[in-house]
Amino acid sequence: MIRSFFFPVTLLVAWALFTAGCAGTTVQRVDPTEEIALTDRWNATDSRLVSEEMIDDMLSFPWISRWQTGNPRNPQPTVLVMGVRNRSHEHIAVDTFVNDLRRAMIRSGKVDFVAGGDMRDAIRAERLDQEFQATPETAAAIAQETGANFALSGSIDSFVDQVDGRRVTSYQIDLRLIDMTTNREVWSGQKKIQKFQQKSRLRF
Repeated sequence: MIRSFFFPVTLLVAWALFTAGCAGTTVQRVDPTEEIALTDRWNATDSRLVSEEMIDDMLSFPWISRWQTGNPRNPQPTVLVMGVRNRSHEHIAVDTFVNDLRRAMIRSGKVDFVAGGDMRDAIRAERLDQEFQATPETAAAIAQETGANFALSGSIDSFVDQVDGRRVTSYQIDLRLIDMTTNREVWSGQKKIQKFQQKSRLRF
């Protein structure tokens, strides 16, 4: 009797462990604009909010009103993003941040944007290929690019302070806008983010 009692109990425990393991992972869709911070690392929300805030600040400086006054027939200056250097302690998807900067500028309606870097080189190669492969009526003309009036570049730095399971991670984003004709810096922006993370003392 004792032996027959333990047999179904063992099966019941094994089944409970199996079902608990199978039900341990769940996936659900969330709003992309909602921040879900699992760590203190740089995330997509940081990229979006920093880009929007810094571009708003850039477009509030006097350089753009001076441009509009001096160029009434072309009130929208053309900006080229030269690049953003990641000098932080972690891997950051800089291309995503640059895309957020571009999107914020285009959304403002106050500036035009031209491609640069690898994208510009790829477009030029395609245009050159069309000279030989496409019909004259459909080939994109060479030497008809819109020149950039201003160049945007910057860097991302980070600082980490940690002691006794507590950590403060600070990010500093610096951007600068340069007049392509005069090489004069017309805007310099800086944004700082600070995140605090504390490990739980509970141990299971």
